[in-house]
Amino acid sequence: MNPSLRYIQGYPEHIVGQVEQLVSSGNFNSWFSKRYPNNHQIKSEQALFNYAMVIKNQYMKKGSPISKVIYDGKIHLINNALGLHSFISRSHGGKLKAKNEIRIASVFKQAPEPLLRMLVVHELAHLKEKDHNKAFYALCCHMEPDYHQLEFDARLFMISKEL
Repeated sequence: MNPSLRYIQGYPEHIVGQVEQLVSSGNFNSWFSKRYPNNHQIKSEQALFNYAMVIKNQYMKKGSPISKVIYDGKIHLINNALGLHSFISRSHGGKLKAKNEIRIASVFKQAPEPLLRMLVVHELAHLKEKDHNKAFYALCCHMEPDYHQLEFDARLFMISKEL
C-alpha cells in the first residue's frame, strides 16, 4: 500500500481501492483540485480565531469560552493529528484559571474552506464532548451537516499534500 494512503486506513476496501487507483494513475491531485478548486483566505491567527468564534456563537453560545485558536506547525508531526483541543488550568493569584485552546495543523492554512470548517467544528465539539462518541459526532453533524464527508475529504487533502 502507498504510504500516503495511511490517512484512509480503516475505510472500506472498495473506497481505499478507488483512491489507490487514482493515486497510481497519477490523476489524484487533478481530481482533488477539481473537487476543491479554491483555498480559504483565513491566514492569520486573528482571522482563524474570529472564524471559529462565529461558528461557536452560532451553535454553542453557552459553551466554554475559548482563549486561543491558532495554526500549529508541530501538531501533525507530534500527535499525528489535524487539530487539537486543549484545556489548560493555571493558578493565577490564588485562583484557578481555565483556558480552552484550539490548534489547527498549519498545513490547513492552504486548504479549502470546507475542510478548515470541519476541523474547527471538530475541535469546538470537544468543548462539550471530550470523547469521540455518538453525542460528539451528533454535535459535529449539527454544526456541519456534511461533517463525515468533509472528514474523509480532509484525509484526501493530506494524501494530495504528500503526492
